[in-house]
Order: sequence, then structure tokens, then C-alpha cells
Amino acid sequence: MLAEPSSVPPPPAADERRTDRGREAFFDNAKLLALVLVVCGHFWEPLARQSGHRAVHAAYLLVYAFHMPVFVFVSGWFSRSFTGRPQQLNRLIGGVLVPYLLWTTLLGGYTARLDGRPFALDLLTPAWVTWFLLSLFLWRLSAPLWRQLRAPVTVAVAVSLLAGALPLTPQLSIGRTLQFLPFFVAGLTLDRDRVLALRGNRTLRAAAVPLFALAAVAAYWVAPRLDAAWLYRSASAAGLHSGYLRWAALSPAVNLAGALLGAAFLALTPTRRGWFTALGAAGMSAFLLHPFVQLALVHRGAYTGAFLTSAAGQLALTAGAAALALVLSAPPVARLLRPLLAPRLGWLLRN
Repeated sequence: MLAEPSSVPPPPAADERRTDRGREAFFDNAKLLALVLVVCGHFWEPLARQSGHRAVHAAYLLVYAFHMPVFVFVSGWFSRSFTGRPQQLNRLIGGVLVPYLLWTTLLGGYTARLDGRPFALDLLTPAWVTWFLLSLFLWRLSAPLWRQLRAPVTVAVAVSLLAGALPLTPQLSIGRTLQFLPFFVAGLTLDRDRVLALRGNRTLRAAAVPLFALAAVAAYWVAPRLDAAWLYRSASAAGLHSGYLRWAALSPAVNLAGALLGAAFLALTPTRRGWFTALGAAGMSAFLLHPFVQLALVHRGAYTGAFLTSAAGQLALTAGAAALALVLSAPPVARLLRPLLAPRLGWLLRN
């Protein structure tokens, strides 16, 4: 569906200086919808791990099949103008690396306090969702390299398959960095017009609903049979207690499912700018804040109570998670958290 270009010149630097009004609303809308799914998935997870909640488990597997591939693909799209210029590197450090260090410390300390254990700072090992910031930092640094390759997506797929044979550890988020790499490179390098053709594509839209219905049925069937760790993309064959040949067969299948469902998801994404578009642009605040709420619920035993284990409670949990994602994505929240999301580093970095 999306042909790989023989070469991809970097977009003009002016693209990076566009105002928010000049941003592609379609991708901010996609970011917001994917973010809502991320938050819902995280709030479903404690129930999905319990027996007796097959429907929640199936929904969890369905969302995890494509929501991070979409998130990573869109991140690649927003990295298309990155060429490694000094100002870009300053923004990458101030907007990605330093927030990673800050939020890994905050979330790690918060988790340790809830668990009643001493906090041991380990900045090389991401704390839950902060893996994405670290991976994004590494992916974006590598962007100029991928543009120099004749077949960047093919090479990225080969790298992701190599990851299955490596002794992967949690440090540097290396498992997810390598295995989600094809989606980032696809967003970064695939032909711009072909990517934008996904917007409101009638053929894809017509196929999207039956495709998701089929995927939902498949997720319900595999729920008791599939370890969700296959969808996290963080473990090698050894980490999943699998032989490499089996891993190398299933891994592309997982990626293909993510690509197909992701394309259908993008085809269904609204293309016009609306009140929700700004929430997508400011969504990192929700991405980093919602784990504090989820962890508090877990440690207070909410997931073992009668309410959340009921169908009505699970619907309320889903609605509450989606509402939380929207509220925490509001621009005022992002402005309030700006010192932690994009701190000013003029004292440290050259202009």
C-alpha cells in the first residue's frame, strides 16, 4: 500500500518552524486518539491479567496490536525535518532527553514509595511509560542516517528481526527501540503523498470496520492463548521462552497486524481541525501523568473490588480513562507542566 522510496530528501527546514495552525491536523488528531487508547489500555491491564475478564483481555490485546505502532509512526512523521542542526539538537535534548531523566526519576520514586521500598535511581532503565521518550531520543538522533539509505524500511525491518536473537535487557529500552523501529522509519521516510493519501481514504474506510470486527473476534479467540508480551515488543526470543525461528515467524506477523490495523485506524481518523486537535498536540502531559493515577488505583486495591470486576465497573473505568486522557491533554495542563516537559536550558546549551 505504501511504496518505499529509493531516496528521501529531508523536508525543508521551514516545515519545522510552522505554527501550530500550520501543523497537519490529521496527525495531531491521530496522536490524540492513539493516546486515548494508550491510557485505556494501561487502565485495563490489571484486569486483563486476571482470569475471568476475557472481554477486557481481548480489548487489551486488540488495542496493543496497533496503538503503539501508530504512535511511533506518527512520531516518525513529526521527525521528518530533523537533520541534526544545533537548534534541533537543543530541542531534542530539552524536549525529550531531559524530560526522560526527570520523569523516570519522578515515576520511579513514586512507584518505590507506593511499594514501600527504598528508591534506587537508575537512569539507564526507563520507568514504565518513559521508555517511549528514551526510544524517541534514539530514533530521532538516527533520522539522518535512515534518509541516506536506499531502502530504509527494509533495513529497519531487518534490524528489528535481528533483535530477536540478541540478549535484550531493560536498559536503554533497547528491545522496543529496535523492534518498533520499522514504524518510526516508515513515518520518517515513506513517500509523503502516499502517507497523506491515508486521510479519509474511502477504500480503507470501507474496509476498516469489518477489519476491526474481524480483529476483535481474533483477539477474543487468542486471549486465553497469547501472552501479551508478544505485543509489547520488548523481549527477544529467549525473553519470550521461544526458539528464534518461531519468534522470527511470529514477530513479522505481529508487525503486519499492527501495520494493517494502524492504516485502518488512520483512515478512520478525522482529517479536519477541531477542538480536540490541540489536545493531540499537547498530549505528552497525559502520557506521562496518567500512570500516577493508575498506580494509585492498583495500590489501593481498586482492581480487586466488586465494582471494577463488574461489567458496569469496566465500562466506567474505560470512560474514566478516556476522560482522564482528554483532561490531562488540555493545553493549560501542558503549560503548567512546561518546566517538566520542555525545560529551558539556555544556561546549559549553546544557542
